[in-house]
Amino acid sequence: MKQLKVLSVFGTRPEAIKMAPLIKKLDQQPQIKSNVCVTAQHREMLDQVLKIFSITPDYDLNIMKEKQTLNTITTEILVGLEKVLDESKPDVVLVHGDTSTTLAAALAAFYKKIPVGHIEAGLRTNDKYSPYPEEMNRTLVSNIADLHFAPTPKNKENLYKEGIKTNVYVTGNTVIDALQHTVDKKYNFNNKKLRDINFSQKRSLLLTAHRRENLGKPLTNICNAVNKLVREFFDIQFIIPVHLNPAVQRTIGSILRETPRVHLIDPLDVQDMHNLMDRSYLIMTDSGGLQEEAPSLGKPVLVLREETERPEAVEAGTVRLIGHNERKVCEVASDILSNINKYNAMSKSINPYGDGQASQRIVQALLDRYFNNKINNFKDYIRAI
Repeated sequence: MKQLKVLSVFGTRPEAIKMAPLIKKLDQQPQIKSNVCVTAQHREMLDQVLKIFSITPDYDLNIMKEKQTLNTITTEILVGLEKVLDESKPDVVLVHGDTSTTLAAALAAFYKKIPVGHIEAGLRTNDKYSPYPEEMNRTLVSNIADLHFAPTPKNKENLYKEGIKTNVYVTGNTVIDALQHTVDKKYNFNNKKLRDINFSQKRSLLLTAHRRENLGKPLTNICNAVNKLVREFFDIQFIIPVHLNPAVQRTIGSILRETPRVHLIDPLDVQDMHNLMDRSYLIMTDSGGLQEEAPSLGKPVLVLREETERPEAVEAGTVRLIGHNERKVCEVASDILSNINKYNAMSKSINPYGDGQASQRIVQALLDRYFNNKINNFKDYIRAI
């Protein structure tokens, strides 16, 4: 039996988390020969995810360098992948989301006339500089890709508006699949500082902030808001995994290092992060992925950005978009912390990102495309999302 040769390419921690459950499903399918290429756009954080999900890459470009730029990342991936594609000769290349790895890998496959499947397709803010460079990366990949795996019907509509109307599949988001593997009520944290935190005595607020557009004054505003909130609410504590970006570390450290009930910790591996989310009362973030993950755990999310490419969660009521104005951050967070009815309305809203079967649907779509294996209940799922 001829196997479909699938090459999955990713390079950052968030990509790895979302691709890992799909790779596991691909490995289980006898009609598919699955290979993995990592670019190591991130290195240490990527390796943590690979270890947790027991994934051994077939190819590792290992491009990460000190002071790397968007230009160096893109060009090194293009050059490195040329050799990988010549050797592996895939029938289809799968890329994920919106990173420089995603764009460069899709472009490298296009140059070899190899079909591209885009996981997490169709997210848009319609502002090419926010998030930067992710919004443009996604848009360009959509114009290259042959198969579009959209998490939600709204993502599908975005593609339709751009004239992309064939081979668009609504699957749910694979990050929900990943949570099934990582979250455990009896989990013991790897991070020592987390093991020392008492989650039963204080309401824990998880905060992450690191996006390029929030560096400088916006991040300062966010940190000042944290200071005010811990003074206002004596029953809360903040847990802040501090991104490795020196600009992020300087700002957060200078403002919050001495603040009582603010725990500044190192970046977390995926298991620690997912289980920390599960034990948190409220999440404040400028991350995209957390907007998808937290609703599955029943955790309200306050998004510290002016726009989001994930409006479904806002419409569903699980997420509120509040920006980074110090006064507004304090007002909205105070309102949620003070009003249990408003908190419950957010925490009990339905997650719009699926049921944890996205990876299986993507595999089924590939089989339908290349082997004419019909997808069971696929259209029913599209209507139900």
